[in-house]
Amino acid sequence: MMKKVLLIGNSDLSIYNFRRELVERLLQEGYEVHIAVPYGKKIDQLKAMGCYFVDIPVDRRGTNPVKDLALLKKYIQCMRKIRPDIVLTYTIKPNIYGGLAAQMLGIPYVANITGLGSAVENPGLVQKVTVGLYHLAFRKVDCVFFQNEENRQFFERRGVALGKHKMLPGSGVNLEQFKVINYPSDNTIEFLFIARVMREKGIDEYLETAKTIRKKYPHTRFHVLGFCEEEYERKLKGLQEQGVVEYHGMQRDIRPFVGKSHCTIHPSYYPEGMSNACLESKACGRPVITTTRSGCRETVDDGQTGFLFEAKKTDQLIDRVEYFIQMSNRDRERMGLNARRKVERQFDRRIVVNRYMEEIEQLIG
Repeated sequence: MMKKVLLIGNSDLSIYNFRRELVERLLQEGYEVHIAVPYGKKIDQLKAMGCYFVDIPVDRRGTNPVKDLALLKKYIQCMRKIRPDIVLTYTIKPNIYGGLAAQMLGIPYVANITGLGSAVENPGLVQKVTVGLYHLAFRKVDCVFFQNEENRQFFERRGVALGKHKMLPGSGVNLEQFKVINYPSDNTIEFLFIARVMREKGIDEYLETAKTIRKKYPHTRFHVLGFCEEEYERKLKGLQEQGVVEYHGMQRDIRPFVGKSHCTIHPSYYPEGMSNACLESKACGRPVITTTRSGCRETVDDGQTGFLFEAKKTDQLIDRVEYFIQMSNRDRERMGLNARRKVERQFDRRIVVNRYMEEIEQLIG
């Protein structure tokens, strides 16, 4: 009889974009794979691969306890119906309420801390409540994967799931999908921001840098890719009309934009697990300028594969960008190839898949 694996998350996109290779491996090795996430555009592709789908909406930012209890109830109902042999959870609410459901039903489960999120990182009532819920949800967890050491230490200091911690190199990157792209000429020097357009992703610092650099170096170009939060729509439109930035909206495939760029700038201070924007850009052979923030700094060897600067320090970012502009194009290309090699050594998605398979086989094999 086929063993069943249930993946629980808050987005079909994150399962498809960052866990697809794990799903493929599970299917290849004869597991029956069920996915419980809110319905989205990638579900049909996951079903075509051979997965079963359960539509469970998740209010990612809500703090309504009634809704959260309803979510727990849905996870319990889902697990009772499917009867999975193991549950894999991702992101905060699936980790907590999916973990509680698996624990109540005596099902082995493995959690992945994909980042703390602002509410958990910042001291206050929400942090206390969430940490308390993690204590409850992870009492019998079999393994908790962390994507950076700072997140692991946060849980360790609070005594959550001690002895069950293991590290992953983020979500890893598919090196076949993200191959080295020929480096562009330096007739213009193109910079790229790939993230949700929101304050904590460093958009203000990026836009200020673009304004300063464009005045001094007219041959530079600054691009923005990502969903734009409402508060930035007018600002972004105005700067585009002034020729400071070019906004391309949300893109399903970032590779054509990375290919035309010389460097990705990721000024984030959001508490993420490991920056996929950094990893994917580096896999394509592009240097990255990013912050010393955990989840970002691990992706860069400063001066070798890109540059680091202190989060929120726009003057430092401008200095790094100026230095990059003054490099020869050959040195910029060499830096990008160093970035690719670093990703090959440390962030290959096959590393992530293999560690998951080892854990699954150890628990239910």
